[in-house]
Amino acid sequence: MDFQSAYRKWLENPALSEEERGELASIEGNTKEIEYRFGAELEFGTAGMRGIIGCGTNMMNVYTVRRATQGLAQYVKSLGPRAMKRGVAISFDTRRKSAEFARAAAGVLAANGIAAHLYSAPHPVPMLSYAVRRLGAVAGIMITASHNPKEYNGYKVYGEDGAQMSPEATEVVVGYIEKIGDYFSVKEAPSSPLVKKIPASVDRSYYKKISKLCLSRKAVAKVGKNLKLVYTPVHGSGYVPVMTILKKLGINVSVVKEQVAPDPNFSTVEVPNPEFKETLSMGIALAEKIHADVVFGTDPDSDRLGVAIKNDKGEFIALSGNQVGILLLDYILTRLKEEQKLPANGVVVKSFVTTGMAKAICDDFGVQLVDVPVGFKFIGEKIKEYEATRSNTFLFGFEESCGYLRGTEGSRDKDAVVASMLCAEMVCYYTYKQQSVYGRLMDIYSRYDYVLDRNVSIKFDGLNAMKEMNAVVDSLKTKKAEKFDVHNVVAVRDYSASVRRLADGTEEPLNIPKTNAVYYELENGSFICVRPSGTEPKLKIYYSVRAKDEASAEKAFEKMKTAFEEYLK
Repeated sequence: MDFQSAYRKWLENPALSEEERGELASIEGNTKEIEYRFGAELEFGTAGMRGIIGCGTNMMNVYTVRRATQGLAQYVKSLGPRAMKRGVAISFDTRRKSAEFARAAAGVLAANGIAAHLYSAPHPVPMLSYAVRRLGAVAGIMITASHNPKEYNGYKVYGEDGAQMSPEATEVVVGYIEKIGDYFSVKEAPSSPLVKKIPASVDRSYYKKISKLCLSRKAVAKVGKNLKLVYTPVHGSGYVPVMTILKKLGINVSVVKEQVAPDPNFSTVEVPNPEFKETLSMGIALAEKIHADVVFGTDPDSDRLGVAIKNDKGEFIALSGNQVGILLLDYILTRLKEEQKLPANGVVVKSFVTTGMAKAICDDFGVQLVDVPVGFKFIGEKIKEYEATRSNTFLFGFEESCGYLRGTEGSRDKDAVVASMLCAEMVCYYTYKQQSVYGRLMDIYSRYDYVLDRNVSIKFDGLNAMKEMNAVVDSLKTKKAEKFDVHNVVAVRDYSASVRRLADGTEEPLNIPKTNAVYYELENGSFICVRPSGTEPKLKIYYSVRAKDEASAEKAFEKMKTAFEEYLK
């Protein structure tokens, strides 16, 4: 069916509400808009689906949510009656239509005879992940578009282990979804007893579990009550859990009151992404007013943590996800070693595009470092593997995109509630030691050399954006690369073929799940990596530049970036 016919079929369907019909009628004659909405189906990948809210097969709406849920329901039913009884846990963030989509998903599951455990108020990703395991559910659904602009919403699926659903299981779910041609054929069961409210006891259990992850109780007890920290939930679902756990531990924190209330328009920020200093600007203003030294903020579904700290000039700087990651990594390993609790089989897991600094730190502490593809589900899979084999003790997992996870007590996805707790207690610890967080960061650079991590995004538009991005990456796999500026290429990793090709032409296998990315290892420990984003129409280029100091790294980065951009042409 062509996109004009699909548009007409939707417009004339009696199932549409008057508001939906009016929305579609308003674009009549706008070929480009109709093609965008109906020229494709919203892709359901290993990270679920994410799109702009609106009517159409390529948009986030109640019909695409029902269709996706019906595919998940077919998968659950294929697992048998016991799986149907165990059911699916469902949560949602503060975005527009999140609650409506969550209720629709619950209704579809109930119509299929599957129990649906539904939160009655917004709860973040980590609490949904925990609830899946706590309730013994067979799967989980999180309605969120994470840090995307206000126009977006999304749908993430979790496996029974609380991690995002594996690629293998997702492929089966997608197979069921694709068999549903009529979006309007999927029905909900109204007021079904199979839809059950997730009890408050699950929340209490989560807080109890993650409080055990505290590493510096003495320092928290000494300085926590007098600490000057600023936190902003940026109108998202993090406010209640973050403030609850900090209060439980006795850590004082000032909150940005204007950004506490849920607001689907995120009206005080341009985008609700705490990676950006601009998103933390109100928190920084409050911190300057009360003379606080650290600001942290969470995104709408509270799986990402952004941090700003004062430098030695008294100015606030926004830390990158890599910088927060190495600070937390160093802090966790330092405290475990001081308490003589660092296990001999300890392991840290990170995505392969995350800072090269992690290896230097792990090597220094004698801890194994494992690289996985981008996507926290791969870190979750490693946790599952280690628990099954008892071969390693998982200590910390992180991604450069501001995602962090300590331990296995709570979530199996990135957890900004735990990361907020760790960030706050880390400040307590260094305050107790009469050192600033910035001072500790400088110590790390002094010890291991400076590493500058930057990523550049190239935006693609239109229905073929993903295809075009993948084509760019594919073109690099057979293109010879000898050096970028003065840095020789030691090896090229083709993650789609799971192979590492050395400069002399020899090849080595990569023991890692396949993904479409090309990674250039440079002789001084720097790297460049290119991959298409799995959640946005952006081609991402990651640079990790090692040098003796920041100024040298900045100069090297600019030269390396210029050389690589020429190579791309």
